[in-house]
Formats: sequence, structure tokens, C-alpha cells
Amino acid sequence: MKLTDIPGISPARAKALQDSGIRTPGELILFFPRNYLDRRTILKIHRLQGSGEKATVIGTVSAVGESGFGRKKRLEAILQDETGQLKAVWFKGISYFRKTIKKGEYYAFFGTVKRFGRFLSMAHPEVEQLSSTDTSTRDEHQRFAAIIPVYPGNQFFKNTYITSGLLRKWILTVLEWIAVPEFLPEDLLNRFGYPDRATAFRHIHAPDSPAQHKKALERFKFEELFLFELSVVTLKKEVFDKAPGPVMSETRPLTTRFFNEVLPFELTEGQKTTLGEIKHDIRSGRQMNRLLQGDVGSGKTVVAIGSMLMAIDSGYQAVMMAPTEILAEQHFHSLSEWLEPLGVNFRLLVGNQKKALREDILTDISGGTADIVVGTHAIIQDATRFHRLGMAIIDEQHRFGVAQRALLREKGENPHILVMSATPIPRSLAMTLYSDLDMSVIRDLPPGRKEIATRVIREPEREKLHRFITERLEEGGQIYVVFPLIEESEALDLKNATEGFDQIRVEYPEYQVGLLHGRMSGQEKEEVMRDFKMNRIQILVSTTVIEVGMNVPNASVMVVEHAERFGLSQLHQLRGRIGRGSRQSYCMLMTDVKQSREARSRLGTMLETGDGFRIAEADLKLRGPGDFLGTRQSGLPEFRHADILSDQHLLEIAKNTALEILESDPGLGNPKHAALKKVFLPYLEEKKTFFRMS
Repeated sequence: MKLTDIPGISPARAKALQDSGIRTPGELILFFPRNYLDRRTILKIHRLQGSGEKATVIGTVSAVGESGFGRKKRLEAILQDETGQLKAVWFKGISYFRKTIKKGEYYAFFGTVKRFGRFLSMAHPEVEQLSSTDTSTRDEHQRFAAIIPVYPGNQFFKNTYITSGLLRKWILTVLEWIAVPEFLPEDLLNRFGYPDRATAFRHIHAPDSPAQHKKALERFKFEELFLFELSVVTLKKEVFDKAPGPVMSETRPLTTRFFNEVLPFELTEGQKTTLGEIKHDIRSGRQMNRLLQGDVGSGKTVVAIGSMLMAIDSGYQAVMMAPTEILAEQHFHSLSEWLEPLGVNFRLLVGNQKKALREDILTDISGGTADIVVGTHAIIQDATRFHRLGMAIIDEQHRFGVAQRALLREKGENPHILVMSATPIPRSLAMTLYSDLDMSVIRDLPPGRKEIATRVIREPEREKLHRFITERLEEGGQIYVVFPLIEESEALDLKNATEGFDQIRVEYPEYQVGLLHGRMSGQEKEEVMRDFKMNRIQILVSTTVIEVGMNVPNASVMVVEHAERFGLSQLHQLRGRIGRGSRQSYCMLMTDVKQSREARSRLGTMLETGDGFRIAEADLKLRGPGDFLGTRQSGLPEFRHADILSDQHLLEIAKNTALEILESDPGLGNPKHAALKKVFLPYLEEKKTFFRMS
């Protein structure tokens, strides 16, 4: 069956449909309405309030005619029943309605009712002519007084006359003509109370009630989430769960000494649980693929160190990969502080090193002398060869893709992989983006960390902020001042870091002021960061390069200029640079007096909570999944009907159902799953491309 077989679809209309992605009658019925008009409320004219209510009115047209001229020309018709009169007005399509609406005929009008003086009026109502005979009137009333789907129509199909009404007519014709096969098992339909697929399509395109439509839409959302989760579970079992990994069961003293002698504090419950999960994974003989989520300051680095020491204790090498040189260097220095007492040999591998040094590092790595390698993308380049890589840690997972993880696997014989994210990812996104990974979450913070006091400061209060900063400096504290740009931009009226640096040096002449931004060389950044950490710089003016990687316990104040221009998660990450020492810390969000509604919402959330997971959920609601993840994240699956933000409960149900079915029937060989298997296998092939596993 072709589109042109449907009455009313000419070749030109068929081409317009195809250009918009509707190539077959089957795809036409998947073109769901954007909203609905409920025409079931039929009122007598004397009961209309004229306050903007939507209603259906039935009566006889007692007068029809044109008035005005030029742009003010309009068609008016008077509809009356036994209780009163209503004026309908059309400013467009006058010639069409002039032929359609005839005096003395019986009509149903549907629209928004307003009162102008003593007259009730409808602008551009929907119109349907009815029979005036008693025998047919009731059926016609019932047919018109229905819930009517509204499709995008003309604005969606460029330069072609395709209205919502035509689409409705064609779709209902297709549903009469074609058989819609069911593929969800009957027991699932019964369990969740879903209609079969054919009935669900009718309830989408011609519902008798809002409840009927809601259940049908839920069925289609569940259907696509279920297929997605079924593919995830299948691929995870086929690829990841079956991949052998290094068995790390030997106990040599490094791990024990680190936790018992070197670490100066007790592990939190979250850290203990995560380390237990990792220990179980690396002893199982199966390759570990685990995502570790934790808020800023939750102690993920300690877990990473413990994981790497477990590998070294079993005779393997470990690697820690970061997305930027600044973050890699910070990790390297942190490891130096923790691991030097243990005699562990670790090397830093980044892109800007001199040739002789780089060759020396690569020789250490390939010869097995280097126990731990910390670095950037240089780690996964061809020149880097490991002697016996057993554990790979990836920090800031959202900056890397599946491809980078695959390259790391090739550096050893299926080394265990732990990916970490300091940017909390809402559960719904984590379930779709990282479904191939087991998940660990550290929600608690190390004991003794004080809550960061957060304030919104308006521009007129800048002098007050100046006095506050001076007091903190006099107490011996250090200050971050963050700007959104490096240099002045004509397009955006924002203070910039270089100009701010000059101004702050004038305002605080007795203190050392440093400047840090992304255009500086690696060596320049390293010198500034080292000077700030050693308190040779008291005020660090910076762009968002400090968002991750900076750890200066003495820094107790964060000033963010033009805070209304920053994303919510980014503000939270910046705030996480302070509160790392014994001082009470303060995050000052400088903002213009005028703010957008969304900016006020972001700043309000920052004042309400310091919980990164709550902030991530709020950020996701404000920005949506695509903008939340940023343009670099291309791994978000596209769903036709489901929304991973508003349909999280369905996503959970779909995942649990997929696990349940594949545990009882791994190959979908049960006869009751035959239809599901027929649909699922082609879908699975598509998803292999999505996961880059083909």
C-alpha cells in the first residue's frame, strides 16, 4: 500500500509527506497529534459566560454577510438557538466560509467564546454543517462533539495544502484499511492495563476520553523504552558481562598500608560501599565497567587510588586519564602527596612535554617500571604501549565518549575500567547514556566539611562585597574571582577576566593577584596554580578553567561575576572549588539587577541546596537533555514519544521488565515472545551502531 492509494493524497501531497519523513501509511499513523480539542461540551447560548471558555454551540445561521474593507474586511455569521444568539467572525478564509455557511442551515460551531458589550462572539470557530432532520441530528451531534486531534498541518508540510483535518481523515482511513500487528506479550499488556497496538492507535487518533488517550500514549512510550532497555540488557550480557578481565585476588601490602597508615581520615559509607563493589568486580574474572558518580568533594579520588593500588598489588599497571592537562597535572600532584610514602612509581603523560622526557616516560610505561600513569588523551595514542595494564580510571566521563573507552581497552587485555563523574548525572540520563556500565554513587561527604554559604549580590552592593573580601583576606584566606570571558566582547556586555584582573590589582594593591585562563600555555597555568596553592597569590582571577581540578584548601571565597550567564551545573562545579579546608567558605554570585526568569530560577536553586544531584535534576528540567549534556555529547538516544525527563518512572519499569524477560527467556525463544523477537532483532542491530559496538 502506497500513500497515493489513500483518497485525497495526490502525488504532490505524497511528496510533501515524504519530505517531512512520512514515507508509508505505517509511518503516517505514527505521526501523532500535537494536542487535542475537546468539543464535547455542548452548551445552550444563554449559558455561555463569554470569559474565554471553549464550547460547542449548535443552532441555525440566521444571518451571514461581509463587513469592513481592506485589511479590516471580515465575514460575520449569526448563529441562534432557542435561547439566544452568537456572532461568529472570520478575518481569513473569507471566500471559503462565504460559500460554506448559508443562511437558514443548521451548524455546529466550536471555539473560544468572548463577550463584547452585550454580544457573545467566536473568532474563527470550527464549523460543521449538520442535518436538520430529527433522526440524524443526535448522531451528528455525537460525531461533532468529540475529542479532535490537532496535527501540525500546513506549517509542517511546506508549500503544500495539508491541513490538520486532512491528516485526521487520512490516518483514520489507514487504520480502517491496514492490520496493526501486536508484539508486546499478552501478559505484559494485562499487567500494565495497556490496549493492544491497533486499539492504542485508534485511542491516539480518535480518543473517546482523555483517560483513553493517556493510557494509549503511555503504552507507546513504554514500548520504545522497553525495546531500548531490552537492547541494552542484551548487549551488556553479550559484550560486557562475557568479556574476561584480569583476576586481581592477590593481597600485597600497598592497598592495606594506604588505608591503614597513609589516609588520615575514615572512609565514608559511600566510599566503603563503592570499594567493595570494585573489589567484587576485579575478583570475578569478568571485566569491570563501572561508573562512579559523586558530588564535588565526595572523595572519588581516594576510591580511584584504592582501585589502582589493588591492581598494582596483583602485579598490574594502572592508568588515570583526564580531559585536560590542568586536571591531569592536579591528579598527578595529588597522587604524589598520597603515594610517595608507599614507594609507588607514577608518571605524568601529557601532550606538551619535550621529546626526551616523553620518550623516557614511554619507556617506563612499556617496560613496566611505571606503576601508575596519569595523563590526557596522550595515553590512548599509538605510541603509548603498556607492559601489563590492568586498571583504567577515566575522570570527568562526560568529556569522553564510548570510543575513548574502547581505545583504553586495547591498551591491555580487557583492563578493568572505572569512569568517574564529578558532574552529577540525573538517574534517567545515566540509565540511557551509560546503560552499559554498572553504577556506584557516593552521596555522603567526608566528615568535617562545612556547608558553603551562598549569596546573590546585586551590582549596587559591590562596595559591601569589597569590604567582605578585604576582611577574608585580612584573616589569611584566599579568593577566587571568576569571569565568563577572557577578553572584552562587543557582542556581550560582560566584565572580562583580563580587564577584571587589572581592576582588582588596583583595588587590592597590598595583595598578590594572579590571572588564569585557557589561552595560557601549560607551563604558565602550572606556575599560576602552584603560586595560588602556595599562597604566593591571594586573589586568583580566572575563567571557568578552574571548574575542575583546582584543590586549594585555604581558598574560602568564590566570587562569580555575571553569575546569571552561567549554567546551573557549572555554578555548582565552580562552588565546589571552595569549602575544602577548615575555614567557613562563601560563594558570592554577582548579578545584574535585571534577570530572566530562568536565571532567577538557577540562582534560586543555588541558594536552596548544595546537593549536586538535586541541582543536576533542576538543571535538566530547565535546559532539557540535549543542552544539559552539551554539544559534545552525541550519545543521547532519540525517542519518538517518550521523554527521559518526565518519563523516568516508565524508564525504570521498562528496564526492570527487560531484565525480567531476558532472565527467564534469554534468547526470546518462548513462543509467546515470537512476535517480540521478530521486532526486536532488527532494532538490536540499529542499537549496536548507537553503542558503537558493530
